[in-house]
Amino acid sequence: MGTTAPEVRGDAPTTAPLPPYARVPVVSAAAALAVVLLATANRYGFHRDELYFRMLDPAWGYVDQPPLVPLLAGAMTDLVADEPWALRLPAIVSVVAATLVAAAITREVGGGALAQGLCAWTFAFASFPLVAGHVLVTTSPDLLAWVLASWFAIRALLRGEDRWWLAVGLVVGLATYDRLLIPWWVLGLVVGLALVGPRRVLRSGWFWAGGAVAALVGLPNLVYQVVNGFPQLDMGAALAENNADEVRVMMWPFLFILLPAIWVVGAIALWRRPAWRSLRAFDVAFVVVVVLTFVGGAQFYYPVGLLAVLFAVGWVPTASWLVRSGTATRVVVGALLVAYTAVGVVVSLPVLPVRTLGDSPVPELNMAAADQVGWPAYVRQVAAAWDGLTAAERADAAIVTSNYGEAGAIDRYGPALGLPTPYSGQNALHDQARPPDDTETVVFVGGQYGFARTLFDSCEVVGRLDNGVGVDNEEEGLPIGVCRGPSRPWPELWDELRHLD
Repeated sequence: MGTTAPEVRGDAPTTAPLPPYARVPVVSAAAALAVVLLATANRYGFHRDELYFRMLDPAWGYVDQPPLVPLLAGAMTDLVADEPWALRLPAIVSVVAATLVAAAITREVGGGALAQGLCAWTFAFASFPLVAGHVLVTTSPDLLAWVLASWFAIRALLRGEDRWWLAVGLVVGLATYDRLLIPWWVLGLVVGLALVGPRRVLRSGWFWAGGAVAALVGLPNLVYQVVNGFPQLDMGAALAENNADEVRVMMWPFLFILLPAIWVVGAIALWRRPAWRSLRAFDVAFVVVVVLTFVGGAQFYYPVGLLAVLFAVGWVPTASWLVRSGTATRVVVGALLVAYTAVGVVVSLPVLPVRTLGDSPVPELNMAAADQVGWPAYVRQVAAAWDGLTAAERADAAIVTSNYGEAGAIDRYGPALGLPTPYSGQNALHDQARPPDDTETVVFVGGQYGFARTLFDSCEVVGRLDNGVGVDNEEEGLPIGVCRGPSRPWPELWDELRHLD
């Protein structure tokens, strides 16, 4: 069945030919994923992060991230359509491409048609790729970057084709424009090479040339961080302050939810198979990233890029085992994978009617689903508060929101209701604009209202956000207030309202 790994001794490069590319099962899996993601792309609505990205002005970087995803969001909005399906096209492309690369990794380590096909189909419809393909977030292109850099590194390590380190460096450098997380991948791999080898790679000119390519391509991002006082460190600390306790608990079960547990087989096989001795560094890299995720406490899904690599490798021994197993075993395994996929689709994609979503466990398992619900309704409620001001008050009034999702929603849906451009003190929106100095009245939206009351002469709650479908998301039930008479000049107030999270 073509599922046997290349036979090598020690960590010497293999000369075994690659198995044939399983074009039909792999491409059909990627195509099916694309169809499913496109078919569901416009259901529910924008995610809060997407509303934020489309609102950001083009820049070399932001306090919370590099420039790539906001630029993509702006380009899709301006050139294609200001709708969720258009903005999500880069995410769909990224995850479909990641599916092809995952299967390529399986082939690279000796997996034949069965292993490649199983990898492609199970990866494509696993929980994490579905979420990353449905919503345009920094994770979407980052997943592709990690598996692509890993594929090139595997070619260099397993086949002794050191020139592939240049390709690794290029991918690493480009990935820094999406998210400054791929240095963890680099650190993990270098630690792995130093601890378990092959150490000869660390003496290779091609390896260090690849590092130079990564540094050169990513240099603008480093310059931005230096010039602006390394804001990414502040952002990471803020995320950890808000998330660390939850992340350190959630990351362990989610290692088995984000992708099927085939990755465990891959991790064990990498360590035990002599043919894959030169790839053991990936096991160490995975441990390094898991430890950094636990210590950092920012987001629980950070190890998923290396999880995908171990998953792709794991299908080689798993496919061989299935061939040797009886029909009953194959039926059981198949049933488990189908059940996992069915649950993953329901949890990860907007397939439930929106009016039943709030009564399901989906929002608890996938907050991204809840964060796509209710934005037009919320903006209509803000518009009612704005319309409740007198004409004289509106002349020197502004709308200020507690978070970027609220601001992005008003920016998207507010103009049709006569609302001005909103302001928010969260993340990059704080630096992008603030209310004019002569602002006397503020319609204040969201969870910061309690604090905002201390900054004005008077405040009153005039409404509460209600999506009307019973979905308990981050906005539901929060106040809409009207505040009058700022207690200090706006430059001082704006610094008080700044927050990173």
